[in-house]
Amino acid sequence: MRSLIALALLASPALAWEFTAVPVCTIKLDTPDLSLRVTYDPALSEPYGIALTVPAPWPATESFGLRFDGPSALSIGTGRHQLSADGRTLTVTDTGFGNVLDGLAYNGTATALAGDTEIPFDLTGARPVVEAFRACDVLPSA
Repeated sequence: MRSLIALALLASPALAWEFTAVPVCTIKLDTPDLSLRVTYDPALSEPYGIALTVPAPWPATESFGLRFDGPSALSIGTGRHQLSADGRTLTVTDTGFGNVLDGLAYNGTATALAGDTEIPFDLTGARPVVEAFRACDVLPSA
């Protein structure tokens, strides 16, 4: 019986959201349309970062936003984003990410917004990962 349970667990799809604490605290989501990384590195002057990588380049725009839809819906935006050399990765760093973390933890879906480009992603399973990530700011640095 234990073998059947183990086999069933191995055959089940893995959760899309992941958390790692080493080498820096990181939330990961990988889908065919988006690779998302939220990081916390206390050694940096802006310790929080989010990087969103897509198959085709992001448009060059003056602003970037995230719209969170669900019970705690909110929209946030910035003009401080940067694009990688190939344009496929959009990055934002800051001294705090409370709204980003709340949006990820307490809603059902999110949409990354840059110009006319909209990349939606599911937030199912994000809450426990965000809770683990939030505990990072109390961990001693290595």
